[in-house]
Amino acid sequence: MSTPSSSAEPSGAIPPAGPVAARIAPAPAAAPAAPNHRVKIIAGLIVLVALGAGARMWYRSHYFVETENAYVAGHVHPVSSRIAGVVTKVYIDDNQIVKEGDVIAELDPFDQRVKTEQIAAQIASAEQQVLQADAQIAQVKAQASAAQAQVAQADAQLLRSKQDADRYGQLYTSQMKAVSKAELDAANAARSGAVADLAARRDSVVAAKAQIGAAQAARDVARAQVDVLRVQLKDAEQQLQYNKILAPVAGRIGKRNVETGMRVQPGQQLTAIVQDNVWVTANFKETQLADLRPGQSVHVSVDAMPGKTLVGTVDSFAPASGAQFALLPADNATGNFTKIVQRVPVKIVFQPQDIKAMNGRLVPGMSVIAEVEINQPDNQPARHAAAPANAPAANTAR
Repeated sequence: MSTPSSSAEPSGAIPPAGPVAARIAPAPAAAPAAPNHRVKIIAGLIVLVALGAGARMWYRSHYFVETENAYVAGHVHPVSSRIAGVVTKVYIDDNQIVKEGDVIAELDPFDQRVKTEQIAAQIASAEQQVLQADAQIAQVKAQASAAQAQVAQADAQLLRSKQDADRYGQLYTSQMKAVSKAELDAANAARSGAVADLAARRDSVVAAKAQIGAAQAARDVARAQVDVLRVQLKDAEQQLQYNKILAPVAGRIGKRNVETGMRVQPGQQLTAIVQDNVWVTANFKETQLADLRPGQSVHVSVDAMPGKTLVGTVDSFAPASGAQFALLPADNATGNFTKIVQRVPVKIVFQPQDIKAMNGRLVPGMSVIAEVEINQPDNQPARHAAAPANAPAANTAR
């Protein structure tokens, strides 16, 4: 009896059990072709992604320069006291906006006011000394005039004494004794006394003139003392004005270290004022500077503001690398020299309206990422070329 083939079995028949079913079960093994196509597709996508990433890296390495060693910088002005004193009033608060000339704090003015009054009293005393010296000069001049008159009187008395002595000498000779010897001696003595008196009067005039010079010198000293005291008074009044500590610039208050009742010393920092005009200091490697130019656009990403990119401009380059400004610069003249790529600070500025639009959120010290497109057209010649073209329009407007 022949065994019917499996192909002859009807489609609805139940498959036979036993060894025959085991032989015909592995028939569906031809299906694994589909996973091979999937692997090829995935591998192709990975290759495409790698090629795209490599192309992007090549493109960015040739057309962009970036650094993460960049920070926001700005003008931070320390505010300190110029004199010693006790703080009586504080007019500022943390992060407050102030204008130039606003009063930040006040010191107790008692010490400076007392010093001012003391110097004013010294000036008044010195001015009285000047007046006293003027009166003394006038008195000495009067004494000198009187002494001069006495000199004239003594000169006349001497002339008379000489005439009397000569007359008595003619009357008392060996041939004629018209007068006595005593009268002749008296006339000669009177003449000698007149000579001595004239000399004394002249010495009095010299002494009076010396007293005038001394009195004038004393007056000059008193006047110089007045001038010195007036300068000291001016300084004391200026010191009195220093009791009001003013804001040197406009900006926002930071690092507030002043409280009422605190005693401060000259130069002690009380607070700091940060101005709004900030910029970025990007420390590029020296190997990245070849294609950097002032005026190039810079895309700045701030770590504190994810997803927000600012557009700045390369302003200038530092005159030396950062290592040259270090407290202890490296000494490369040694035997164990190792070449290290240096970094040069580059200043990147923003437009004032862009900074204003940040509402004070861009502050010094923030970390940023600076990216420069190095193959962009140079804008500097265009700026210089645009200036003459605008000049006639400006003249016309005038």
